[in-house]
Amino acid sequence: MKKVLVLYFSKTGNTKEMAELVKEGAEQVKDTTVKILSIEEAKPEDLLWADGVAMGAPTWEGIIPWQAKKWWDEAVPKAWGKVKGKIGCAFSSQGGWGGGAELTCMSILTIMINFGMLVFGVNDYTGDKTTLHYGSISAGRPDKEELKESCRMLGRRLAETVQLMK
Repeated sequence: MKKVLVLYFSKTGNTKEMAELVKEGAEQVKDTTVKILSIEEAKPEDLLWADGVAMGAPTWEGIIPWQAKKWWDEAVPKAWGKVKGKIGCAFSSQGGWGGGAELTCMSILTIMINFGMLVFGVNDYTGDKTTLHYGSISAGRPDKEELKESCRMLGRRLAETVQLMK
């Protein structure tokens, strides 16, 4: 069994809803165990447990919120050198289109790269003008099917990549 961790920070519930959809997508891949945790619950051991990690956070002022950055700054250094080679991807909610969710995803991916993780984007479309090059994004709740499928696709791709690479 390959292991996927869906890790998230959510203030309003939008990013949590996205995390649940990412989990749903990852669970569609055979021989995959999925754990979903908020950063308030997650420990460095959870990161070490996983073969692949999907990290989600809302966009605050166009970037990753300080709470999510703090988790990486304080919890993850205990895992320094031990997460190298794990597969990572990102997702983000934002207040409105053009709010910076792609920048938030890039920030998450940059952090993962600095810890030696292998990251990816997805160039497929889940609806008209809806793609997830840097990760799955949503303006507010993922309330349209194309946004929900974007999250599920991210989870599936993570689990498929973990199956292939690990």
